[in-house]
Amino acid sequence: MLSFFKDYKTFGIVFLILSVIIISIIYNTLNVYQPLPIYQPTMVSTELVDSTIQYKRKYHKIADFKLINQNGKTITQDDYKDKIYVADFFFTTCQTICPIMTGHMAEIQKAILNDDDVMLLSHSVTPEIDSVAQLKRYALEKGVVDSKWNLVTGDKKQIYELARKSYLAVKTFGDAGPFDMIHTENFMLIDKKRQIRGFYDGTNEEDIQKLLNDIDILKEEK
Repeated sequence: MLSFFKDYKTFGIVFLILSVIIISIIYNTLNVYQPLPIYQPTMVSTELVDSTIQYKRKYHKIADFKLINQNGKTITQDDYKDKIYVADFFFTTCQTICPIMTGHMAEIQKAILNDDDVMLLSHSVTPEIDSVAQLKRYALEKGVVDSKWNLVTGDKKQIYELARKSYLAVKTFGDAGPFDMIHTENFMLIDKKRQIRGFYDGTNEEDIQKLLNDIDILKEEK
């Protein structure tokens, strides 16, 4: 009888060890690292993409830019070199979705405050209204940390082309005039190679959490 229980105990230990190994293998298989997609113009709604690049299927990157931030400093692509960043389009007098979007950007800022690899970039779609002084007032009101988050204004044509040809993020404003645009609620996640790796609803808390998780995924890339 004692021999039976001894053999059963041995079997039980072996079975337990094998079970742990099998469960670990299954867990690791189901949690294999999955890279984020690299978005191309053909993958995005045509209403957000300039007609000249709607056919483009590969090699899409954010173009060079030269804009002015809330402190009157010139901001270019070099300020975001080797950085992951979140971009959006807004305007300071917007009373609809912008306050929610800005609040969520502030939430992201808090999460990445001590992370030197990640920054934020918000473009005004009404640069004729959003002067440096106006952006500065807005930045102070919203708790913008200058080292992490640039609010930029500048030439309207350049902002329009960045929005439609680089970030694939705004709609045209009918026949109101050249370079007039309607921003969306989209936040774009940009990698260190200036590629779009994700679109998120900047008014949706669940999407913000997904964005933060995707930043962590992106940081695993070599």
